[in-house]
Amino acid sequence: MEIIENLANKMNIKKSQVESVLSLLSEGATIPFIARYRKEVTGALDEEQIRTIETEYQYLCNLEKRKEDVIRLIAEKDLLTEELEKEIRNCEKLTEVEDLYRPFKEKKKTKASEAIKQGLEPLAKKMMSFPMNGNIESLASGYNMEVEKAVEGACYIISEWYSDNAYYRKWIRSFVYNNGKITSKIKKNATDEKKTYDMYYEFEDRIKYIKHYRVLALNRGEEEGILSVGLDYDKDKIIEYLQTKTIKNPNSFVVSYIIDAIKDALKRLILPSIEREIRSELTETAENLAIETFKSNLENLLITKPIKNSVVLGFDPAFRTGCKLAVLNPFGEVLEISTIYPHEPKNEKVKSCEILRNLIQKYNVNVIAIGNGTASRESESFVAESIKGLPVKYNIVSEAGASVYSASKLAISEFPDLTVEKRSAISIGRRIQDPLSELVKIDPKSIGVGEYQHDVNQKNLGSALTFTVEKIVNDIGVNINTASSSILNYISGLNKKVIEGIMEYKSKTPFQSREEIKKIKGVSDKVFEQCIGFLRVPDSTNPLDRTKIHPESYEIANRLLKECNLNISDIDKEEFKETLSNLKSEEMAKKLNTDHYTLTDIISELIHPGLDRRDELDNVLLKSDILEIKDLKEGMELEGTIRNVVSFGAFVDIGLHNDGLIHISKMSKQFVSDPKQVVHVGQIVKCYVDQIDLGKEKVNLSLIKE
Repeated sequence: MEIIENLANKMNIKKSQVESVLSLLSEGATIPFIARYRKEVTGALDEEQIRTIETEYQYLCNLEKRKEDVIRLIAEKDLLTEELEKEIRNCEKLTEVEDLYRPFKEKKKTKASEAIKQGLEPLAKKMMSFPMNGNIESLASGYNMEVEKAVEGACYIISEWYSDNAYYRKWIRSFVYNNGKITSKIKKNATDEKKTYDMYYEFEDRIKYIKHYRVLALNRGEEEGILSVGLDYDKDKIIEYLQTKTIKNPNSFVVSYIIDAIKDALKRLILPSIEREIRSELTETAENLAIETFKSNLENLLITKPIKNSVVLGFDPAFRTGCKLAVLNPFGEVLEISTIYPHEPKNEKVKSCEILRNLIQKYNVNVIAIGNGTASRESESFVAESIKGLPVKYNIVSEAGASVYSASKLAISEFPDLTVEKRSAISIGRRIQDPLSELVKIDPKSIGVGEYQHDVNQKNLGSALTFTVEKIVNDIGVNINTASSSILNYISGLNKKVIEGIMEYKSKTPFQSREEIKKIKGVSDKVFEQCIGFLRVPDSTNPLDRTKIHPESYEIANRLLKECNLNISDIDKEEFKETLSNLKSEEMAKKLNTDHYTLTDIISELIHPGLDRRDELDNVLLKSDILEIKDLKEGMELEGTIRNVVSFGAFVDIGLHNDGLIHISKMSKQFVSDPKQVVHVGQIVKCYVDQIDLGKEKVNLSLIKE
């Protein structure tokens, strides 16, 4: 119960909310289901909060288990005191628990353990009493060895005592973190051909304030053998602190030996481990922030507004092997595949233009989706020239992960007779028709809308991105009759066998109702409960089956309609919507003996049945002509699409070969700590040319109109 209370305080929510979430999770409820359909139980906690409860609770349980283990191990040695037990139980981090346990650990063979075997512990204790009378020779005699050796051994024991002291370690760790600097230098004879790390050749920053992306860059440079990274801090102040804390009598003849023991403890035992801990902590924080950026970018990419009811031509650019074209009907089905060679080495521009125009006219193509890989801008130039006079526009589409998908078993099973490149053209075209449905076919890590993604913990990254995809897929929901197995894989409660059953069933006959899903083998009451609210059946005889209303709430929905004298068959009529819009939901909830959260969601769904929130977002920016860097002038107003958001700014596609950069300092006249506060992936922005570098073909942009 204490764990739950601590977690509630940490998250600033009620204890009952934590208890409710943990209870639902233990019963097999999924996070999307709890977030949408158990608001009345959790107090409307969202997916992120529920996931935090799940992960933090596990951490706190592990912490509690370790505390119990440590207390037991110390007690077995008959060394546990009430004060020590209290301190262990009050620890908030595993590091603190391990610091307190350190003195009691069974140690491997050390210099101190050898000295203890030689019977030198009494001498170490005498030295730490700081005697005034006598001298070191008389104090260290009688140990069957030379005085010098006896003192050396006793000092090793004293060094270990300092090292094992949890309070000293805590103070030193805090001192280094708050006052120290992290530094880097280029290694002797290191080769950094592209000058990737040139800003880190002679670099220093406060440990406490260093930006997370710099930590990851330093780690990578160190890993690649280019940089030497270290921590710099005032060791003399640490020595002074330990002296002040422990030297009882500064005039004792043992003081110089104790100071040497302190220095030895710091150099050999304390500082190396504390430096490792701090570097590890910096890395963990940096990785978490980088993963959050990736999650945010992925989420915004997944909810990019689809281009519906359009015939699309997917254009996979290439030089030598030719550009692959795939014409898709509005449902993403392939109408025709072709290959053209408008670029080097063949340069068949006229023939390629003729083929492209014929395809556009033959199928009434509305939009051309051009992949942003090799030969992308050359292809854009060719397309812009070729479509003049035709009622068609184009868009540059991120093809990150398209090659991964094209070579996958899934792509092979979809298009067994096509080459990888032709499958890629289909994927690029589908990405503009329905980005979510196409992107779920790809490992989220391969989509590439983050920073330093290969430098972070891959397990944590994978888990976070999978959670993000699940959150978005369930939030939007799917039409069960058109959904692919890839997107069903992310639906709450469904497993592989059930998905196979659904795909097999609908290949013979489409689902006519949600209730029909119960016929699938493996769909237990629990599976049905968890998944059904996220599956739509638009052509069902029951209009509620096309909404996000869960079947468990159909009875409440019907009672509401009866109370309002409405007929469900009028769900698309304006009078129906207007009546529900004017309802006082709290009063009605009491009347229907239900909770306010459920009724509010039911009313919202009845007013906007099956609303796709992507429809309310910006339209994809379509173009019919190209922009060249020589056309630009400083201060020029442009329109572009945010392609990636990173810690220091955002990259914008304004139609040039390279994306333009909006630095974080150019996002607002006010201070911006995080670019995600201002822009997001997929957003169309009005921006201004800030600086132009013709040599490097780079453009810096600004959101601020000067």
